[in-house]
Amino acid sequence: MGNTEIFDTMANVYDTSERASIAKLAADAIRGYIVDGKSKSAIDFGCGTGLVGMNLLEDFGSILFLDSSQPMVEQIKQKISDYNLTGAQTLCFDFEKENNSEIHADYIFMSQVLLHIKDIEWILSRLYQVLNAKGHLIIVDFNKNEKVVSDKVHNGFEVEELIMLLGKIGFSDMKSKTFYTGSKIFMNQDASLFVLDATKQITTQ
Repeated sequence: MGNTEIFDTMANVYDTSERASIAKLAADAIRGYIVDGKSKSAIDFGCGTGLVGMNLLEDFGSILFLDSSQPMVEQIKQKISDYNLTGAQTLCFDFEKENNSEIHADYIFMSQVLLHIKDIEWILSRLYQVLNAKGHLIIVDFNKNEKVVSDKVHNGFEVEELIMLLGKIGFSDMKSKTFYTGSKIFMNQDASLFVLDATKQITTQ
């Protein structure tokens, strides 16, 4: 996935108190869209060191922590071992470069991941295929922020445009809200985070 090399070098120092706090807020926002999660499987897509997914382990039957950075995945493996966590699996895998038809889940959540992905329509289409029927894709990311200028990431997203794109792919029943505004949380700029829930239709297009 996008910017993997950067995250490789950050893995050992990624878990700051600020990131942990934002991750908990993101997990709380995601939790609001989980229905009967104890009987469902989930993927923490672009999981990093698992800060968000670790907060949601008790909300799902199982979570696959998936990231394209092996050092990040190693951090999660260590946490699973240290805390003897059950219902947690890991996979180092890059959806932008590889294909695996055996990966499926009832829920996929991704927190501050989409902004790192160049071709978002392509990756969202891939995730649509991974979801089981009536599965949910839950996206947490930054609202569009014109003050952010970078050649590494998108400067956030217009939620209505994202909803239109998801509808084109085949998702339905989109729901979203802005749940947090913070100081200097996005490339040293004040920014706000949204959560967006989209459901896969029963029949695959």
